[in-house]
Amino acid sequence: MNKYKYMSLILLTTFLMGIAFPVGKIGLAYAPPFLLMGMRYIIAGGVLAWIVRRRPRPKGRKQWGQAAMIGWFQTAAVMGCVYYSMSWITSSESSILTSISPLIVIIISTVVMGASYSKRQWFGVFIGFIGVAFTFGFHLSLQPGTFICLAGAACFAAATLLIKRWGPSFDMTVLAAYQMLAGGITLLVISLFTEHLYFIATFKSVGVLLVLALFCSIVQFSVWFYLLRSGDAAKTSSYLFLAPFFGVLTSWLLLGEQVKWYAAVGGVFICIGIIMVNRVSRARIPAVT
Repeated sequence: MNKYKYMSLILLTTFLMGIAFPVGKIGLAYAPPFLLMGMRYIIAGGVLAWIVRRRPRPKGRKQWGQAAMIGWFQTAAVMGCVYYSMSWITSSESSILTSISPLIVIIISTVVMGASYSKRQWFGVFIGFIGVAFTFGFHLSLQPGTFICLAGAACFAAATLLIKRWGPSFDMTVLAAYQMLAGGITLLVISLFTEHLYFIATFKSVGVLLVLALFCSIVQFSVWFYLLRSGDAAKTSSYLFLAPFFGVLTSWLLLGEQVKWYAAVGGVFICIGIIMVNRVSRARIPAVT
């Protein structure tokens, strides 16, 4: 993949990740969080599964189990932890903590998978995290939600590595479809036992749900899975630092939230961190057996 195509897809998928924050916030006025996210991923997974119905499906219990596990980590666990954590911490703090998943990817790759990363890569990820913290003004506090959200970041990192390990045996678009279905079903079950179920159907609420399902799920996951399969997991996931930055900008555009000076400073740090991570040789991760 040439660098221009790679960067275009990176910007597209991180922008869609970022805009999902303000769009989802709008949607929460019409439905509780687990129900809204469950509907989002059921619709997205169902539509994408129909689109790719002629492609090879997962084979045997092993591959179906792998697709389901990725869905539990990538969709259900991450979204569940992020939204549950907001009972104690703000959405901005949740965004900051979730964005440290690239650092966790490098830690897991090093400790578990035998990958080797340079000091510059480690420092680049750290600088990127400082940039994310700047973007949201360094308003962090240690609450139960802090550790719940950290668990969500760990799940995101685990899903990233699972996709990298198992992805080559799948059609990636098919995998994106079925992992969203698995995650969506799980979120609906959680909603059934934890929330008062309602959905206020209006033109605006239906539009929000469709944007979340079609663009922020189908397009975003398909592109993200393709990038993970085509490149190094840690280097690709380092660009996740762009998602909260795009979230701030789109929140300003869609919700009228004021953009502070430190958001611009954070953007500079984010770019520096990404450049540092990507200007070194690729880490060597053992092949899957």
